[in-house]
Amino acid sequence: MPTFVTLIKWTDQGVRNVKDTTKRYRQALALVEKMGVKERSIFWTIGQYDIVFIVDAPDQETVAAAMLAVASKGNVRTEILPAYSVDEVEGILKKMP
Repeated sequence: MPTFVTLIKWTDQGVRNVKDTTKRYRQALALVEKMGVKERSIFWTIGQYDIVFIVDAPDQETVAAAMLAVASKGNVRTEILPAYSVDEVEGILKKMP
């Protein structure tokens, strides 16, 4: 299954309710798992992004739908990055002329 790195920023609403962040995480995880997305790891961070959520999903459309469903609650905005292993990058490089 493809891997995706999701960079998450809290909205103003999300920051106001920061003490609920782990509760919201558990609710979001249950939602995305029902949609076919599997968590690899999650980290709360300090800096440009508030959370880094690494997941596996069947395809880009599935992870996009899942992150839109999470963002629709109004607490976060998300940015999704496809992630590649060493073997996957080597396969990509072999396709180059």
